[in-house]
Amino acid sequence: MTTTSEARTRRGGRLMLNKVPEVTVWFWVIKILCTTVGESFADWINMKLGVGLVNTAWIFTGVFVVVLAVQLRLKRYVPFPYWLTVVVVSVTGTLYTDILTDQLNVALWISTAVFSVLLAVVFGVWWLRERTLSIHAVTTPSRESFYWLTVLVTFALGTATGDWTLELTGWSPGVSVLLPLGLIASVTLFRKFGANPVLSFWLAYILTRPLGANIGDWLASPKVAQPGEPTGLALGTFTTSLIFLGLILATVLYLTVTRSDVTETYEASHTPQAIADPRRERVALAGFALLAVATGALLFWAHGRPHVGPAPEEDATSTVHLAPGVAVQKFPSPKVDALRTLASTALKDARSGNAAGAHKAAQSLRDLWDADQASLQPLDNTGWTFLDAQMDQVLKTFGIDHSNPPMSPAHQEAELRTLLTDMS
Repeated sequence: MTTTSEARTRRGGRLMLNKVPEVTVWFWVIKILCTTVGESFADWINMKLGVGLVNTAWIFTGVFVVVLAVQLRLKRYVPFPYWLTVVVVSVTGTLYTDILTDQLNVALWISTAVFSVLLAVVFGVWWLRERTLSIHAVTTPSRESFYWLTVLVTFALGTATGDWTLELTGWSPGVSVLLPLGLIASVTLFRKFGANPVLSFWLAYILTRPLGANIGDWLASPKVAQPGEPTGLALGTFTTSLIFLGLILATVLYLTVTRSDVTETYEASHTPQAIADPRRERVALAGFALLAVATGALLFWAHGRPHVGPAPEEDATSTVHLAPGVAVQKFPSPKVDALRTLASTALKDARSGNAAGAHKAAQSLRDLWDADQASLQPLDNTGWTFLDAQMDQVLKTFGIDHSNPPMSPAHQEAELRTLLTDMS
């Protein structure tokens, strides 16, 4: 493997050192922290603040372009801009997958397949151009560009794979943590045996995405939820994001002071790794293949077991019937007023023929309702379930979270009027 000192190059007259940190235990700790933030912070911006999924994706795409430009201009690895870029790209990659799933109704298995092929293409072009995929040789602008493109795709792929696993198995986020954790442990053992270091690194890198996302969902999800919905410790997306952003900042400050993850510092205090053994690499490669088969068999078995999945669209009608206003009696008035305002805006726009405005208001209504679930449902599960069913009927008329195209304005108005009556 090419070392940093051997692969220094000049870019525009400046000496360029390796642009990524040494892969130590701190690398994996902070990487998992970043993936958790990618899940929880994206949900908080999108739903809690009511920005909307597409708008949030545009915002973070712009932020990603800015922080990446700063990172690319540096001539060596600096902890703060590097890990800030990882945090932003983790949020951005998550949002891209969520748009495919929630906005475009692309099945998760299709997203997983598409991002897998895209990742293979990126790796292929990277290898053909540079003849190395090692992060120990990210010493030219082109290699760094390939590196960040790969990181973006791995976050999107990890999101799709993790969500698809939950969909297949019906596991809770807490239980789902065990699968990527076990796979990462297995990859680590194979690496110690003699597996190819580049392959081992990228496999572990992809797997940290569903691991961090499941941790985030477990911490943020409510303790009480509808069947098929995730349950957790009810910290909420904002608190979870705040905790993990604080941990990231503390870790980055430690690395900035100690420079323990700078390649030159690491190489000076550690003995070089042993020369690769091709026979051991082949044996480990076979082990990776068996691990993939075993994982597939586990998911197939879990999918066949009785489990509660998300309720199908046709089952969205509630079996509970409440008089107007009863469902919201135990809910805080400001939250109910905010929901009524958005529903009224959607109704007004639908009546006036402003289809785009009505659709946007309905999306904001959905986002706010989802964000308030953790605080409203424990107050009155019956009332929340009743309103959630009617809310779903409204969303169906707009084609939001449903595969059908938008219905006529008359259908939209009728369901919105019913919802407003229920919340009166």
